[in-house]
Amino acid sequence: MLLRITMGVSLLETLLLVGVLLAWADRVAGGRVLAAFLAAFGLWVVGNELPNWWGPSSETLALHLLATAPLTSAVFFHFCVVFCRAPLDRRWIGAGYALGAVAVVASQVLLPARFLDHPDIGRLAVAQPAAIIPSASWVILGTAGVAVLIHALMRRRREEGGPARAQVAAVTASCLWGLICIGGYAIALLDWPIYPFPLLALPLYPLMLVYGILRYGVFVANAWAGRALVWTLLLAVGVAIVGLMPLLLPFESRWLNGLAVAAGCLALNGPVRRFVQRLIYPGGEVSAQDIAAWRVELARSDSFDTLSATASQLLTARVGVPTRVWIDDTDIDTDTDTDASSRTRATPSPGPSTRLSSAAESENAASAARVPSPSWQTFESAPPPHPAQEQQPELRLHRHHGLWTSTWTGWEAAPPGPRQAAELFASALIDAARDVAQAQAAAIRERERQVQARLAELGALAATVAHDIRNPLNIIGMAVAMAPADTRQEVGTQVARIAHLASDLLDYAKPWKLQPGRFDLTALARTLARREPGVRLSPAWPDTLWVERLDPRRLEQALVNLIENARGASAEGCVIDIDIDASHVHLHVCDNGSGVPQDLRDRLFEPFASRSSGGTGLGLAIVARVAQAHQGRVALTDRAPWRTCFSLELPR
Repeated sequence: MLLRITMGVSLLETLLLVGVLLAWADRVAGGRVLAAFLAAFGLWVVGNELPNWWGPSSETLALHLLATAPLTSAVFFHFCVVFCRAPLDRRWIGAGYALGAVAVVASQVLLPARFLDHPDIGRLAVAQPAAIIPSASWVILGTAGVAVLIHALMRRRREEGGPARAQVAAVTASCLWGLICIGGYAIALLDWPIYPFPLLALPLYPLMLVYGILRYGVFVANAWAGRALVWTLLLAVGVAIVGLMPLLLPFESRWLNGLAVAAGCLALNGPVRRFVQRLIYPGGEVSAQDIAAWRVELARSDSFDTLSATASQLLTARVGVPTRVWIDDTDIDTDTDTDASSRTRATPSPGPSTRLSSAAESENAASAARVPSPSWQTFESAPPPHPAQEQQPELRLHRHHGLWTSTWTGWEAAPPGPRQAAELFASALIDAARDVAQAQAAAIRERERQVQARLAELGALAATVAHDIRNPLNIIGMAVAMAPADTRQEVGTQVARIAHLASDLLDYAKPWKLQPGRFDLTALARTLARREPGVRLSPAWPDTLWVERLDPRRLEQALVNLIENARGASAEGCVIDIDIDASHVHLHVCDNGSGVPQDLRDRLFEPFASRSSGGTGLGLAIVARVAQAHQGRVALTDRAPWRTCFSLELPR
């Protein structure tokens, strides 16, 4: 009877695990193939137990079910190849299925087994001589699958390590466990005078196989495993108490037995739960040495990219589940004005641990970074999502009014041990993020100081040069007053050009103070299109677009410089296009000219980097300074079907 119950439990839990795997198929490499293997394993259990459940009349059907064993081994081999990402050609998988299919067909025809009575097992399937073909095939395929696992385990020991290696080790260990369990049938077939006790451990095989994979990617699986283990241990405690009560009491009392069981389970509930948490998540307790080691590792990061990558590795190693760390260093402060704001669009950067980073920093980032770190922010209390929709655990750091805070997603099912470790880790990470922000803000301030110093020197030089140039220009203009008309025209053109250069030089070098106001950006663009020849607006422009944080005079100056640059490159003129999102306006001035030479692209917005015909070499540099003053940016972009596009990004 005990063996019948054991096999029934194995079948039931196998079917349940098939459903779990199908729900989490996107979280496990080869998850659907593993579900198919477990379903085939369930058929094998049914084939062995059907005569014991329904009697001799079902033996023929049971033999047909057992004859599918070679195909089960083929599915197992397929799963091992996919799960381990083995460098095998797909033809090997096809060959495995072909071998399994041939063996299954032969077994279905020959039915090379029969059932005999066994005192412990009941009706036992015994192989006949014709079983050599299916037996050899499933042994070959099973051995091939285990060889793939062992090869992957050794390769990861040399190259990768971490959870991936632990998963492969768990699958390999579960296969060995399954082999030991099936050894119970060998005891019966060899007619040894002992009970086939290994079969009693068979229900653990599918549990070990599935949990060994899921525990490194799905927190809920660990929570379920923890609850199941707690109840199992408490049940064992209750059974032990019931067994010991007759030795402790001279009489039998159900009430006392029940009371003793309840008291024992209540008293041991806490210790058992803590033991299970340590067993499932070893290292849940965090020591001062752990925190100090975290701080040392995190302090080596000099940017938010490297900090997020290091934090992901440390937190993943600590909690045993792949965890992503996102750091958003954009200070969300709706009360600051444009000149003090450093908000830009947050875009994910590439890498193993993507962070959210701002595209620009301002001077007040240093003062924001000096604000003390807030206390730990608790895990989100949203109800656990459906298993198929559970997210990978993530830790997000972001700034709000200069304060660093933490939020969590995908941690709803995390037990207290990993939560506590993650909380303490987040505190260390916040300190490291604040240090990185301070270092970056200091570097920005130093660069800004150097820029301002250079501009001050250039401004003084430009004022002197402009003053010394304008007087000789006036003399030259008067000296040619009596010259022929063509001479006066040529001299006048060159004098105007020199005067324009002096004016641009003064404008670029002197300190700026924006005067933002509320105006219709569409109306400004239409005015430029009417005034400047060869300029047209794209259909993307709205009828009206009111903006409040832009200086209309400086914006017009930047657009005119871009238009003149495009008009000098293409006789067809240019088009002004626009994109609008929630926080920014993107203006694009595009033309079909000859394009920008590759050697100029990296220094295109530096003074005198490019000198178009009739230009001063400061037009694009002034555009870049206008964008920077508005906490925006300008860039050379690709925008089909145009050959050249300059994109100006400004805050709304």
